[in-house]
Amino acid sequence: MKQAKGFLIPILLLVLSMGIQAQKPNVLFIISDDLNTRIGPYMDIEKHTPNLDRLAEEGVKFSRTYCQYPLCGPSRTSLMSGLYPESNGVLANSYVYGNYRAMNSNLKEHPSMTGFLREQGYFTARVSKIYHMGVPGGIERGEAGPDDPDSWDYAYNVMGPEKNSPGNMELLSPKNPHYGSNFARMIIPNNLDYTQTDYLAANQAIAILEGRAGKLISDAQDKHRLKENAPFFLAVGLVRPHVPLIAPQRCFEHYPTENMELPEVVIGENVPEDALQRRNNERWGMSELQQKKAIGAYMASVRFMDEQVGRLLDALDRMDLRKNTIVVFVSDHGYNLGEHDCWSKVSLWEGSVRTPMIISHPGFPEKHGTTCSSITELIDLYPTFAEFCGFSEEQPEILQGTSLAPFLEGTGEVTEKECAYTVSYGGKAATIRTNKWRYTRWGEKAGGTNEELYNHENDPEELTNLVGNTASRKTLNEMRQMFDNKRNSIQRY
Repeated sequence: MKQAKGFLIPILLLVLSMGIQAQKPNVLFIISDDLNTRIGPYMDIEKHTPNLDRLAEEGVKFSRTYCQYPLCGPSRTSLMSGLYPESNGVLANSYVYGNYRAMNSNLKEHPSMTGFLREQGYFTARVSKIYHMGVPGGIERGEAGPDDPDSWDYAYNVMGPEKNSPGNMELLSPKNPHYGSNFARMIIPNNLDYTQTDYLAANQAIAILEGRAGKLISDAQDKHRLKENAPFFLAVGLVRPHVPLIAPQRCFEHYPTENMELPEVVIGENVPEDALQRRNNERWGMSELQQKKAIGAYMASVRFMDEQVGRLLDALDRMDLRKNTIVVFVSDHGYNLGEHDCWSKVSLWEGSVRTPMIISHPGFPEKHGTTCSSITELIDLYPTFAEFCGFSEEQPEILQGTSLAPFLEGTGEVTEKECAYTVSYGGKAATIRTNKWRYTRWGEKAGGTNEELYNHENDPEELTNLVGNTASRKTLNEMRQMFDNKRNSIQRY
């Protein structure tokens, strides 16, 4: 019997180790709204976003990640479908046609990123804005927006007060009074933060995490849909810092208006007019004081959003879920705050198309606190998750992104992309970004006056358009060819 026991113990250990190896990772996916890289991990702003700083220390910061369209709906659809906007057909914020699978019959059977993982047995849940959702209107009405129901086992639409929050709304953009596209700020009392959309979203996400940890989910749900023994993919949408810029008093206190600095505005004579469609004087009419207030309110909103990230991370730790949960934080696109005298999104400047991305994988601590400076895109997330979760062979063949898993797992480097590709204005304008250069074209054909070329090695602010520079003629022609090759290589469905 002693010999039998001695023989059984290593077998038991082998079986247990196989079970651990076979255990699929959970995923907590957090996406912010209209967030640029003005956060601690990217700008070393002390104590601005302590929770994102913490996440970056426990993961990998991607310093050159680019969205595929600097507007909520098309960008999120591209991320979720794993396809460029010109491929999936979503090139605007629209409620008319619904999600890409509903509006494009050729992609009806193409599952979203979470729909694919759901097919593989994952429990997938959405809280608040993952696909497009109107802010503030859609949030105030508790609408789902053009969601894809097949993406989720469970979906929760937050009904938040937004512009009806308990405070006084201050309009900052006199030429644009429309909430949702204007600039307005609201300072709410500290003890009423629980009324806010993102606080409510974090509450619901934590309740779902409690359910996955074996505790009761306070919001009653259909038990058979919980897939209690399945790994989970929980997608949490945080709507700040999307306007209106609302945050508690404590967040605003860190950003006094008088301390806010406006970027130096330098606009070259040969910048295409189309590139300047979001100039302040023409679209918003903000005074210098109002611009400073807008920047301070944006930063305060980011800080409040960061607090909710911290609540989610704390919940993972408290429930002992962190050791098997991959945490990913991204934004749908960047945001201009006065650069080139332009504000908001949809432009093709670096500030509008570059997004933060942090991936924290508990299984590879040697990568924690590191930075990946390779060119990456949001469409890379679909194949990355597929590989992380063990389904790279089953993933759809038409995906257009590249998995980042080899780099994070230490088995290889990020496949070096020739360029990142972003479109805007319904696909009528596009830009490519290489390690050194950005080339942008407004319209179908290159014509000199509708092009931009920037050398990021010595002009990271994109202040000098080199299209008319004789010394840059060779580079311009090379970038034109690269642009045409990239655009023509994208399959339209």
